[in-house]
Amino acid sequence: MFTSMITPRLLLTAIFCLSFTPAIAAEKDALNPLFDGKTLTGWKNPYEWGTAEVVGGEIHLKADKKFFLVTEKTYGNFVFEGEVLLPKGKANSGFMFRAHVEPNKVFGYQAEVDGDPARGWSGGLYDENRRQWCASPIKGDTASEAAFKKRAGNAFKRDDWNTYRITCKGNKIKIEVNGVITTEIEDNTDASGAIGIQHHGEKGAVYKFRNLRIQELD
Repeated sequence: MFTSMITPRLLLTAIFCLSFTPAIAAEKDALNPLFDGKTLTGWKNPYEWGTAEVVGGEIHLKADKKFFLVTEKTYGNFVFEGEVLLPKGKANSGFMFRAHVEPNKVFGYQAEVDGDPARGWSGGLYDENRRQWCASPIKGDTASEAAFKKRAGNAFKRDDWNTYRITCKGNKIKIEVNGVITTEIEDNTDASGAIGIQHHGEKGAVYKFRNLRIQELD
């Protein structure tokens, strides 16, 4: 009889898991759309170049120079989720967060979307137009790069949709790629700013994004 195999410890574990399942679902449901799937309401292009259009419930970015499409609203403490699909060939992108926006310039924190499988730094923290690879990983630091690749593993799927989850609470920053924690650090540089999506500037390439959602925590 299988009943005899259920120990008190296993029973307690089962009860624990069942009791927390609704809480996990509630947290996911608490994320609100940043993109309505039909229009670019709430988004803006601060550059004089680059185009964004909605196609089949996705945001498609096109450009021949790097640019970012960013939210009109700024966010401090939050949980953000978004999906990205890179174009074939040479490509690189990212999700900006707590970003600074100026005419023809966006800078600050970026969750890396790395199109180079050999490097494999997707889910790293890049400081766009500022400190660059200074934390996760530290570029040129062999131990830091190795530790990052061990954490990230094969979480990122080069030719498929990838789900990013970014959590910011005070100075704590966490980045997840397809459910794998790739970055978890503390940094005091920025407390709030815009969310953004990136086209890296390859002429003719289309960068695709969908299911962009956020839950504010304060």
